Amino acid sequence: MEARASAKYLRGSSQKARLVIDMIRGKNVNQALAILRFANKRAAAGIEKCVRSAIANANETAEKANVSVDPDELWLKAAFVDRGPTKGRKRLRPAPQGRAFRQQRHFCHVTILLSNEKPGEKTESEGKSTPALSRRAKRGGAAAAPRAKRIAGKTEAASEAKKADTSKGEKKTGKVASKLGSALRRKKKTEE
Repeated sequence: MEARASAKYLRGSSQKARLVIDMIRGKNVNQALAILRFANKRAAAGIEKCVRSAIANANETAEKANVSVDPDELWLKAAFVDRGPTKGRKRLRPAPQGRAFRQQRHFCHVTILLSNEKPGEKTESEGKSTPALSRRAKRGGAAAAPRAKRIAGKTEAASEAKKADTSKGEKKTGKVASKLGSALRRKKKTEE
């Protein structure tokens, strides 16, 4: 069973709230609450409220489903912080020589997902999953068709076209021609 809670528009930047969330992610609810209670961070109080709200949501959904859930056996399955708006929270701070520095005050949104399964445990539905198909295979058609076989780093079609060009006696260009030319010059020098 899973329960979710979110706290929106918490004061403080999302970067600072993530420092606190990283300490409690994947922990037991009791351990998380103890960490939050004694964390020396401003964001910890708002996150603690959110965790308590998620516990209450878990109890409520368990009662509605007529299932018993022990709050001490809940785990933080997922916890993340999103950036909130800064519009309307721009302030001016006095600066030296009569100037003013612009300053933004930040909001953040915290979301917490609780589960009664330990992190790392596989459920029955996860164990019986089928392998995922690639995008090409899902689309079908020419995109899912097998590609031409490669021969020494070149496709069959490219190697056949090259053979046809060389058999007609056309002049080779580029690096290949320079290598062949230098090889022929060396051969002539050794013959002389």
